[in-house]
Amino acid sequence: MRIFPAIDLRNGQCVRLKQGDYNDETVYGDPIEMAEQWERDGASYLHLVDLDAAKGDPSENGEVIEQIVSHVNIPVQVGGGVRDLDRIQTLLDKGVTRVILGTAAVKDPAFAKEAAAQFGGDRVVVSIDARDGYVATDGWIETSELEAVDFAVQMQSYGIKTIVYTDIAKDGMLQGPNIDALYEMNEATSLNVIASGGVTSLKDIRALNDVKLYGAIVGKALYENKVNLAAIMKEPSTC
Repeated sequence: MRIFPAIDLRNGQCVRLKQGDYNDETVYGDPIEMAEQWERDGASYLHLVDLDAAKGDPSENGEVIEQIVSHVNIPVQVGGGVRDLDRIQTLLDKGVTRVILGTAAVKDPAFAKEAAAQFGGDRVVVSIDARDGYVATDGWIETSELEAVDFAVQMQSYGIKTIVYTDIAKDGMLQGPNIDALYEMNEATSLNVIASGGVTSLKDIRALNDVKLYGAIVGKALYENKVNLAAIMKEPSTC
């Protein structure tokens, strides 16, 4: 199972939000230094979220993203505010390996289909944020009537290879991931499922591996020293 240390970007800093709340933010410092540290600790991939772009300002962290890509020798995937093909192209031009679509893909599934066709299903990831099994949008403010599993199956039919699945209730709470929901998603599709939200311990990592997930994003637990990345990477099941 691949481990993705998370770096959330806001105003050029590495931050974490509690359950996506911009008013409940903790700043952890320089994101380039964090990226280099995670690589030193054994990470084979980084997960970046541009929180400013998600709020409508894609210019704030562009240089930081480019510098992170140039300072590490491992691939980087980036999400947050990706609403059109030009934004995808811009991020790929910065050296980003995969670009993550969120709300825009939910509101306009044809956009995800077009993105996969133009850039390749292996370069475009769809993020599915769920509340009680239903897809949430607009920074988790709105909950749709679309079931997360049904949406994932649709994305798979469009050529998407990988999804990031976030259980909103678990994000930033350090209470463990929703194993049952992740298992259901993994069984219902042939997608590469990346778990996000609530991964707090080696026990969580092992539980996710037991349900044969492709990957897991680890965020707040790293920054709060609840878990050590170097220790995670020594697990025989992780890469």
